[in-house]
Amino acid sequence: MPAICLLPDTLISQIAAGEVVERPASVLKELLENSLDAGASEIAVVLAEGGIKHIRVTDNGEGIAAQDLPLALARHATSKIASLDDLEQVRSLGFRGEALASIASVARLSVTTRTADAAHATLISAEGGGPGAAQPAAHPQGTTIETRDLYFNTPARRKFLRTEATEFAHCEQAFQRAALSRADVAFSLRHNNRVISHHAATNGARRAAGVIGEEFARSARVLDEHASGLRLHGYAGSPAFTRSGRDAQFLFVNGRFVRDRVLGHAVRQAYQDMLHGERQPAYALYLEIEPSQLDVNVHPAKIEVRFRDSRAVHQFVYHALAKALAGTAAQVPAPTAEPVFRSTAPPSNGGLSFGVQESLGIAQPAAGYEALWRQAAMPAGAATPADTTGTPPASPPDAEGFRATAYRPATFRGAAAGLPHPAGDSATGMPPLGYALAQLHGIYLLAQNEQGLVLVDMHAAHERILYEKLKLALDRQALGTQRLLIPVTFNADRLDVATVEESEVAIRTLGFDVALLSPTALTVRSVPPLLAGGNIAELARSLLRDIREYGASRVLTEHQNELLSTMACHGAVRAHRALGVLEMNALLREMEQTERSGQCNHGRPTWYQMSLPDLDKLFMRGR
Repeated sequence: MPAICLLPDTLISQIAAGEVVERPASVLKELLENSLDAGASEIAVVLAEGGIKHIRVTDNGEGIAAQDLPLALARHATSKIASLDDLEQVRSLGFRGEALASIASVARLSVTTRTADAAHATLISAEGGGPGAAQPAAHPQGTTIETRDLYFNTPARRKFLRTEATEFAHCEQAFQRAALSRADVAFSLRHNNRVISHHAATNGARRAAGVIGEEFARSARVLDEHASGLRLHGYAGSPAFTRSGRDAQFLFVNGRFVRDRVLGHAVRQAYQDMLHGERQPAYALYLEIEPSQLDVNVHPAKIEVRFRDSRAVHQFVYHALAKALAGTAAQVPAPTAEPVFRSTAPPSNGGLSFGVQESLGIAQPAAGYEALWRQAAMPAGAATPADTTGTPPASPPDAEGFRATAYRPATFRGAAAGLPHPAGDSATGMPPLGYALAQLHGIYLLAQNEQGLVLVDMHAAHERILYEKLKLALDRQALGTQRLLIPVTFNADRLDVATVEESEVAIRTLGFDVALLSPTALTVRSVPPLLAGGNIAELARSLLRDIREYGASRVLTEHQNELLSTMACHGAVRAHRALGVLEMNALLREMEQTERSGQCNHGRPTWYQMSLPDLDKLFMRGR
């Protein structure tokens, strides 16, 4: 076995560089963090050939004193901490004092800096090793750090770098993270003499729009929650705004971009049952916590953290984010083709803004009470025959009487009697999702609101309504049960029969009464009232299948939501079922009162808004 020996300083520096400098983006990240720690309000980045050939970062921060400049390139020399107590309370992004030394060991590095009280700037250079002599230079207050020819002295490592386009993409990602971390700082980026992006100092919302996109900013939910020394603020993307990858997920802890399992799991839980398939949410979230409750010294790239009380942090982040995402259909914007805005110009059809009714021969109401009577007369084929006999009233109807009729349906399954009247969009009192116009192919509902046309997937919307009600009822242990007038019998295999015999308590807890009829048949005698109108046999089969797969205790704990989602899917109103006008309006009102009703249990949108300007563009009106 070879004898133990000390490694040369050059080799030690190379090993340290391997931990800190993985690629050009690693260099850029360290330099940007140094600029932010220096209090810069403007940071300019220039790259060449994806950062492999050249990286330059210029800031207007405090600068480095001339006498301290040689130490800036020495390993483990820093002005940010001086003791173990400082390390446990670290508030700066950098603290180890090894970044510049590691970069200097694998690239040609130069630092030009000037403090506010210095007569001139100072320049120091290093090329694959120790620093040279400092010399006077011209530079305004602040610092410029340049690296050239990354890995020029280690060709084997340079071969592992990717293409210029790939390395630039990683650099741009590091730049975006820094820009999102500090909206009050101006950032600019140039690559191969071309301006890529420029962000002026602004507020968080505008910076999020500039980095992630305007569409994200329009639909994002703003949150700012405090609890027990913790604060979570930022922007959670709407479940309707999703990506195929995680490129739009930004999570910061005390200003530091991190990838943390605890926080990541909390975010995924908050978005649970609101995203479609493998789609990924977009967000820019900022967690603030006392530095003493956090360990940032657990990863060479400082991209991972460790919390003293990870469970408390997890619960706080989950509940804060879930609260922000829990808006009803009346409170959050719907997916739209264009930004929804209210047109102030008069319609080009001579003042009749509801051309569908006009084209079907339905007279327009007198001004001042059109929103009240508009729902009284439905176009032909819009509802069941019993609902299409009304004609426009000769005089304005009583507002309260009309609303009582429209909001208290007796036929819609699951609709609560006497739903509260939602806040209207304007002085006309029209509710956010408007009033039903028709049913399309037995699948979609068409409604008219202040902005224009609302399209609703009736099964998806009802599914979410039932799901949220089932969750609430089970949490309150008030799921209840409703005895069926005629029990439903279905064929069952031996496993289903055995599950009924073994899990009777769990089945009854979920509101079902399932009994053995014969060795090959089961009968359902009671179900939860919310599901009485669904496919009873399929509901029972799904329940038994989940209990058999996960076990009775786990179905009622960690797999509870999956089971309730399945139950809601089978219990929701099915496609091609004809709904009357009262039933359709009841569904709209329920959506306005139900949290997360903008998406079904599988993450698909439940409704879509087409504004009048959208429709005008579609038909090229005014052109």
